[in-house]
Amino acid sequence: MTDDLKSVLVKAKEEIAKVIIGQDQVIDSALIAIFTGHHALIEGVPGVAKTLLVRTLAHVLGCEFGRIQFTPDLMPADIIGTHVFNLQKNNFSLVKGPIFTSFLLADEINRAPAKTQSALLQAMQERTVTIDRRTHPLPDNFTVFATQNPIEFQGTYPLPEAQVDRFMLKIPMQHPSREEELTLARRMLGADSPEAVLKSGVVQAVISAETLTMLRRQLAEITVKEELTAYLVDIVRQTRKHQGVLVGAGPRATQALLLSSRAHAALRGRDFVTPDDIKAQAVAVLGHRIILRPEYEIEGLAIEEVVQQILQEVTVPR
Repeated sequence: MTDDLKSVLVKAKEEIAKVIIGQDQVIDSALIAIFTGHHALIEGVPGVAKTLLVRTLAHVLGCEFGRIQFTPDLMPADIIGTHVFNLQKNNFSLVKGPIFTSFLLADEINRAPAKTQSALLQAMQERTVTIDRRTHPLPDNFTVFATQNPIEFQGTYPLPEAQVDRFMLKIPMQHPSREEELTLARRMLGADSPEAVLKSGVVQAVISAETLTMLRRQLAEITVKEELTAYLVDIVRQTRKHQGVLVGAGPRATQALLLSSRAHAALRGRDFVTPDDIKAQAVAVLGHRIILRPEYEIEGLAIEEVVQQILQEVTVPR
């Protein structure tokens, strides 16, 4: 890993901290998703700065930002675009939808019907969209940050497992601590509220979209020893054997855990992966891919507890 990647990650976190108060782990997870070229599912109640976080990330990393508010009546054409007849030119011209951006916030994604979710699924997997049988590429840095409200289920559609599996990480966004919320309250009394700071120009872009594409390739220089690769594979495979698990994580989870562990090491300023990097990413990568047996869910067993049990069952390499 070059010094360029290290310095960019440090500067990016410094600039983001000017707007987002606390939420260090959330910021790290978002940067991991971006620099590995994958997508993230953010879960949190309204008002914890989910939208502001993605807007800030886009600004700091020099990328375009787009937002789609998902509703039950949203159709695929509303997000990917459609051809509209142009009276002046006497032909049909393509009007691109909001999905043609770099960082896309899919707000309350579980409110959209299955047909619309499937349109987003193609974009997430292939980074292309099909409009009237013609395929159009999306930007190289296309990243979806989808949000879900964990406490509201009325009028929602459960995400299919195939789509959930496309998200590298599930990022829980909690309420701030008392000190952080007190800092927010004080800033709101002055002229430096988080939204005002972002609009004021104080927050600087540390790189451009083109540089981000180049820096992503540098993650390949981070060393992962063979025994750690085997350790990682054993963790994923153990999710399929745990007595409380009905459906374990698949091979895509192995890829996600490997790539996210590399990025986690980069965030810590190292050019090699340790077992702690793998453990740190295990819950975020595996939690939303595991389905518990009904009897264990009734007993109140949490996914996080299952993942921690699995980590204890697999021998850590020396």
